[in-house]
Order: sequence, then C-alpha cells, then structure tokens
Amino acid sequence: MRSAILIYAIAGLAVSSPLLPRQSSFDWTAIDAATPPAVQGPPAFVSSDPVDFNPAAAASSAAAQAAVSPPSVAKRSLLKKRDCEQQPAGAAPTTSPDTDAAFLQNSEYDDIAQNAPVPQGYSLSFSDVQGAVEGPSYLGYYTLNSFDTVKCQEYCDTAPACYGINVYIERDASEIPADACPNPASTVNYKCSLWGSAVSSDMATNVGQWQDQFHVVITGSNGYTKNAAPPSYQNFTGPIELGGAIQAPSGYMGSSFFSGPYDPSQCAAVCQAATEYDKEHLVNSDGTYDACNFFNAFVLSDNNVPQGIECQYYTQAWDKSYSTNYGQYRDTDYWSVSSSYGYSLAPQDPGHI
Repeated sequence: MRSAILIYAIAGLAVSSPLLPRQSSFDWTAIDAATPPAVQGPPAFVSSDPVDFNPAAAASSAAAQAAVSPPSVAKRSLLKKRDCEQQPAGAAPTTSPDTDAAFLQNSEYDDIAQNAPVPQGYSLSFSDVQGAVEGPSYLGYYTLNSFDTVKCQEYCDTAPACYGINVYIERDASEIPADACPNPASTVNYKCSLWGSAVSSDMATNVGQWQDQFHVVITGSNGYTKNAAPPSYQNFTGPIELGGAIQAPSGYMGSSFFSGPYDPSQCAAVCQAATEYDKEHLVNSDGTYDACNFFNAFVLSDNNVPQGIECQYYTQAWDKSYSTNYGQYRDTDYWSVSSSYGYSLAPQDPGHI
C-alpha cells in the first residue's frame, strides 16, 4: 500500500522552527498523493479472493515511510483461461427466460435478499439493490452455497481490518465468453465481499459488465456494517469514540492518509516514529522536542464513498468536545468524517531530553 505521509517531524519540514503547523483543513496534498489500491472489487472468473491485507506489514511500512507499490495483484490475477471453458455451477436459482432483463426482474431474488437475517453485531446498511459494492477499501470475496449472511459475517470477523460485508446475487456466464460462445447460458452465484470500511448504498456502483455478448448483472445486494470499534494498540489507551475529526486549538503536528482499509495501527506506528525522529533530529536548544502523544484516526469519504483512513497527530490528548470537524466541501464534492476514534500514548511523553 502506498501512502502519503506528511508528518512535519518525519519529513523534516520544520527543522529551523520549533513552531507546529496550524490545523486548518484536511490535507488535500496527502490525499491526492495517495495511490489507490490496484484491486477495488471482486475479479471475474475466480470463485474466491481471500483477504491478504497484513496490518503488521502496513504499520511497518507506514513507520518506515517507505514508498511501496499498491497491494500485489499476483494472487488476484486471473489464471489463464481458455475460451469457452466451463465455469463452476452457481448455487442460486436460474431465471427463465435466460436474459439479463428477466434476471433483474426476478422477484425470487428480491425475496431472498429481503428475508435474509442481519448478522449479530452488524447493522443493515442497504437492502436489495441492483449493484455490488466497489472501492478502495476492498479486502476479498467468497462464493457462497446460499444467501448466507452469517457465513459472510464469519469471513469478515476472521479477516483483519474488516468492517463491512456485501452479499449479493450475480448472473455469470457458464462458460468463458469468446468468439465460439459469445453469449453462453448463465449460472447464478451467491457472493460475499469483504470491506475495510463501513458500506453504504452509495458504494454499490458495480452494476455488472459485458463479457463479449454476455451481460453480467447483479441483484439482491445487501450491505451490512460491523457495530464495533477498532482494536486497541500497544503503548496507547483507547480507542475513544469521537464525533467528527479533532479540530484542536494547539498541538497539531500534521497528518497522513492511507488509501485502503481502515487500519489505525498505521497511525500508531507513524505517531511513535515521529517522536523517535524528533528525539534524534529536532531537539531544541532547551532540550525539548515535539512528541506525538495522541492521534485521531477516521475514515474520510468523498460523497459518502470511503477513500481511506486519515490520521492526525497531536502533542497532547484532546477529548470529544474538540471533535467538531464532520466534513467539508471540496469544489462540489462533500468529504465527510466517520469512524472517528482517538488514541493516547501511555504514558505520555514529556517532550524533553
């Protein structure tokens, strides 16, 4: 995962001045510089795409400020497929007549989606839409034997940094479409995709694709969001649930932005690395340095579609009364804050050699 880390201490941008930068807005430079993950949804012609996001590796990369490539797509690249190769039969009922229009009008799929149970520990975000979730927080997906929301929840609960699931019904080709079989009969699959953020209907923009003359389409799409705070991290107390993002009157050090799953461990790693850098390179004549004692991690969304995790760093802890930045416009797009949590270093670093 490539990140844009603009912590002033690590970047060495304030060597000549002990003053901290003023907090005014989201750091659009960091956001624009972040490279989105290469894979933003389930690939075609594979039955599963297990999660390979590694929080420890992501945190290590963030702390080292190493410019790394986006997540490897080798595992997710399609195996070489042969024209007209038979595909596994899906577990969902097929539609007659076998057309995309008939599939989308099949009320049986609506009934399946609308009667599915909401998994324990999750909330229903949207129900029975004709589009699947896609975006930068994609983690992986599985093909199911039924519209099994609980099984999808179990996949999410065992995956790192998973906060949302999407269960849906997809019309797929029974053979790889090619010149000799441009529009094969369909097979219908139940699918479960995992997401490193809350999910919403605004993210359900994958309405299918054309494969030669065969039309892949989606219906019965349900989204569920986990009702849980992010984990705690070594050397920090928290998480403390906030409202919006912290808007502090002082002590702001800078921010970093990571396109991909919501993983505050990256913020924790950068916070500690910033302090170590200051101790080694930015000690003032009186023996003081700027120590990162608190960070605020939150999901930043563009028009309600999560783009990644924003981390903001402070020399002191701030409480919920300062979490007043719920979002702001950038041109005509509204960038909003969600899943905002604070973590305090324990014990606090006095910032003095």
